[in-house]
Amino acid sequence: MEVIYKDNELIICHKMPGIPVQTSKFGQKDMVGMLKSALVLEQEAADIYVVHRLDQPVEGIIAFARTKQAAASLSRQLQENGMDKQYLALVEGQLEEPEGILVDYLLRDGKSNTSRVVPKGTSGAKYARLSYQALASITVAERPLCLVRVKLGTGRHHQIRVQLAHAGIPLAGDKKYNPSCPPGYLPIGLCATHLSFLHPSNGQPMRFSITPKGGLFTKIPQLSQYLHPSHTP
Repeated sequence: MEVIYKDNELIICHKMPGIPVQTSKFGQKDMVGMLKSALVLEQEAADIYVVHRLDQPVEGIIAFARTKQAAASLSRQLQENGMDKQYLALVEGQLEEPEGILVDYLLRDGKSNTSRVVPKGTSGAKYARLSYQALASITVAERPLCLVRVKLGTGRHHQIRVQLAHAGIPLAGDKKYNPSCPPGYLPIGLCATHLSFLHPSNGQPMRFSITPKGGLFTKIPQLSQYLHPSHTP
């Protein structure tokens, strides 16, 4: 875990793949617990409020609030699309178009912890929208891969993973939604690289960018030139 910004109301972290944001499993480390422990050691108030989440296998930027007021402000921005979130995704296959918009309706299954695309009007389904842009096409072990930038228009459960898989370009390394994923552990090809919002108390624009440090991206040398934040504004 890396803290990249901290004040009395916010903590912005670079979460590594494999670490859950918050878990009820006994003995398993999570971001909330690690942050609280670090704050206690620094003799600071250890209140942490989860505003948004990243799936356990996903790397990237995540914001936590340190007060109820800050949590309410960030949650409101998130609901009103005032929080801009962008990702790098490594998908299998080739895109028919270099950029586009995906609009679907997603239904979550709590028992299996999965979501799926369903027809509009399905009971319990939620509207989901994202846009994507191709950055590079490569071939690894005779498998065509494409690096894309993804911008979320909504924040749904497993949204990027489900929508890209439904579009025929599943994430590399995604055990849940990519049927051609090989056996054994593989880091998932998804990283939250950009996050921007307004500071909850003074309204100043806050913008953060990271370069992937773990996961699948760093294991493929051909991608290194595309991973710097300047390539994904």
